[in-house]
Amino acid sequence: MTDNEDRANDEAADPVVGLLLAAGGGRRLGGRPKALLEHRGQPLVEHAVAALRAAGCARVHVVLGARADDVRARAALDGCVLVDNPEWEQGMGSSLRVGLASLAGTGSGTRAGTGSGTGAGAALVSLVDQPGIGAPAMARVRSGYRDERSLVSAAYAGVRGHPVLLGAAHWAGVAATATGDRGARAYLREHEAEIALVECGDVARPYDIDTEADLVHLEP
Repeated sequence: MTDNEDRANDEAADPVVGLLLAAGGGRRLGGRPKALLEHRGQPLVEHAVAALRAAGCARVHVVLGARADDVRARAALDGCVLVDNPEWEQGMGSSLRVGLASLAGTGSGTRAGTGSGTGAGAALVSLVDQPGIGAPAMARVRSGYRDERSLVSAAYAGVRGHPVLLGAAHWAGVAATATGDRGARAYLREHEAEIALVECGDVARPYDIDTEADLVHLEP
């Protein structure tokens, strides 16, 4: 069996696909795209993709926006499906919509040599600017997947945070309410009773890299 066949089999067996939102332009960081900020010797986007894979996601879709060509050139994203969000300046909601469309097979995406895949049962949604949330937390949330109706979220001292697992049955509803920088918040608020919370405060730190002051969290 070839490496490509092995990869195809692994992907077909895994219904949970990692969805990394990495389109932000870093407006409060002097216009530096968050995907290209350095952390532990690599761009944040590489760090986040590696965490999703270590958490068990054989497939990862990455939504790019600000300076997408530079991200493609500088970051090692082999095997990922790269999805462009031309409306990234409208906020995270637009990236979530584009990413879910790519998983549903209604959007566009490119992967070196193969093209995009579909047929996912759920998306494990992660944000590129949260490097303190790594594979252990992602794996906990991913393990909550049961079927396409699953809704699972990390929690920190009982407060809902990222990553979030969105079963495919919820994608249309999430996309319909994802505007501005709210992402899936409105939809999740409406479906609070259906969400399985997974405490992750012992294995992750949910800070964001939003301002110059936050850069202290990045490691050389």
